Amino acid sequence: MSTNHVETLIIGAGQAGLATGYHLRKLGRSCLILDEHDEVGEVWRRRWDSLRLFTPARYDGLPGMAFPGPGFAFPTKDQMADYLQAYAERFQLDVQTGVRVDALSRNGDGFLVDAGARQFAADNVVVAMGNQQRPKLPAYAAELHPGITQLHSIAYRNPGQLQPGTVLVVGAGNSGAEIGIELARTHEVVLAGRDTGHLPFRIAGLPSRLLLSRIVLRLVFHRLLTVATPIGRKARAAARAGGGPLIRTRPSELAAAEVIRAPKMTGVQDGLPVLADGQVIAADNVVWCTGYEPGFSWVNLPVLDGDEPRHERGVVPEVPGLYFTGLHFQYAFSSGMVQGAGRDAERVAKAIAARSVTVPVHQGRVPLTST
Repeated sequence: MSTNHVETLIIGAGQAGLATGYHLRKLGRSCLILDEHDEVGEVWRRRWDSLRLFTPARYDGLPGMAFPGPGFAFPTKDQMADYLQAYAERFQLDVQTGVRVDALSRNGDGFLVDAGARQFAADNVVVAMGNQQRPKLPAYAAELHPGITQLHSIAYRNPGQLQPGTVLVVGAGNSGAEIGIELARTHEVVLAGRDTGHLPFRIAGLPSRLLLSRIVLRLVFHRLLTVATPIGRKARAAARAGGGPLIRTRPSELAAAEVIRAPKMTGVQDGLPVLADGQVIAADNVVWCTGYEPGFSWVNLPVLDGDEPRHERGVVPEVPGLYFTGLHFQYAFSSGMVQGAGRDAERVAKAIAARSVTVPVHQGRVPLTST
């Protein structure tokens, strides 16, 4: 096995990984970005057909490049994928696609990354895959009747995948609400899950365009709700436990679409879903909008509390040279949005540059050398 050496290896070419690469290049540091998909942005293309970002385009740009098009439009998933591809090309970020990382381990003061038949040695590693890598399903999902069609939101594309009859959408966050409204055009829909709250105004409305969206998205989500404030730390715990508020969808819109609200699902009885109030739902389909698990089992370093990495705004003090970015509420509520990825990435990049001051600065792309 040949080993390729790089100064900084970034694992993941989503918005967090690309933003980190941008800031490192801006600071004169070299890096290589690996991604398991065949092309940049593919993770967005694989989402459901009608998906649009929950925030307007003016808040969806990464550092150095505004999102193209009308500022108050909601970009489609394919427009977001196109944007990420254009971003990587514009800033000549060195991305290798189709490379799946199998293991990350320590190697002296640096790291070894195994990726199939390839191996990379790096002075610094940035894990930019976020903590939403594997679909999360409750154990009792396997107890549902085999005649019920089940899909996790990661596999959902459109209503045509489901059989006629009632759909139980489990999870009432942003994804569950939007999928529920779409399915209500062709099916009876029951949306099960606790009320996560919602913005007190229409994000696409005129008051939002004039002022309110900026107050909420840039001030509250980006600067007030952070790990540095008491209210932010409280919001972080709540968000990790049950998700954030609905941003674009409002309860009145769910009601207008005739989506039936119901308590959370708690189990299975005779092959059918059971809710917290004891209702048994005669569902023909179940769409799980129950989120994701971190999936960091391949990180062979003592930095995890359960499935979550220990870090300080993305920096891991106990393992110098290791960083995370793209994590949910990494620093602020906005960390889970495109607008927050750039700020988190900048802090990580500055920490890498400060650690690497003794390493010669390379200009442009750095060719990999085999040892």
